[in-house]
Amino acid sequence: MRRINFLDCPMDVASTVETVRIIDTAVTNGDFLQHVVVNVAKLINMRSDPQLKASVCECDIINIDGMGVVLGARFVGHKVPERVTGIDLFNALLEMSAHRGFAIYLLGAKQEIVKEAERRVKEQHPELNVVGSHHGYFWDDEQAVVNEIRASGAQLLFVAITSPKKENFINRWRDQLGVNFVMGVGGTFDVVAGKVSRAPKWMQDSGLEWLYRVIQEPRRMWKRYLKTNLLFAWLLLKEKLSIR
Repeated sequence: MRRINFLDCPMDVASTVETVRIIDTAVTNGDFLQHVVVNVAKLINMRSDPQLKASVCECDIINIDGMGVVLGARFVGHKVPERVTGIDLFNALLEMSAHRGFAIYLLGAKQEIVKEAERRVKEQHPELNVVGSHHGYFWDDEQAVVNEIRASGAQLLFVAITSPKKENFINRWRDQLGVNFVMGVGGTFDVVAGKVSRAPKWMQDSGLEWLYRVIQEPRRMWKRYLKTNLLFAWLLLKEKLSIR
């Protein structure tokens, strides 16, 4: 796996298959890996949020999720063959865990959503060992949830909480979670549980998932994407000119 630096953020250039192989080896050996994916919004937010930036930069694996980041990195000269989306990696790791007998824990979303996600992943992978789940509204007693995760014997932890809460929670408690691998998966449980739909494959491949989200939630999303995309374009231009 090759690491680059793009817009003042370290990123790992790797395929989904390569990332899964690295995680499999770490869990098998009893090592610890903290994982994160970066997209355009996260890159922009990191510039004004030092805590988020630290939580991202201290991860062991920093995958490139958004197509905007892939295309931007290519624009300034980095060789990035593909992206590794959080939901695709999540699904690949479920399959790996079912095959390898690894124990997993699901943390985040509303209670009914995480329970439905748990039911569906068990249905899809009958051999999967899900040792626990908990909703994402526990901020009055984080220690109790951390203790529960550690006591569960989970080896892989998936955290479906919004950014930057999930990144900061993971980084704050990483040494007490008792797991071998932890990653934030954003709104993945909502998709798995059937609450929201994922963009069609052609939109995913074209880097237009952000547009699909705007269409689904126009009032909430259009200002966010307009602001972040314009700022990202400006930063890209400055980066390109500085290289020249």
